[in-house]
Amino acid sequence: MAHVISEECIKCGACEAECPVNAISEDTDQFVIDPDVCTDCASCTEVCPVGAISEA
Repeated sequence: MAHVISEECIKCGACEAECPVNAISEDTDQFVIDPDVCTDCASCTEVCPVGAISEA
């Protein structure tokens, strides 16, 4: 199951840089994770400074 980024996202970009499969991209108000590309490695959760990423 893919991870999701909540509205607490501060658009710092740390998660996007950490994703090994480029599943994270910048949207209008926050970053988003493409569930079809996400491999659930959880690398993004470890670098998010505000804890905005969790399992879907």
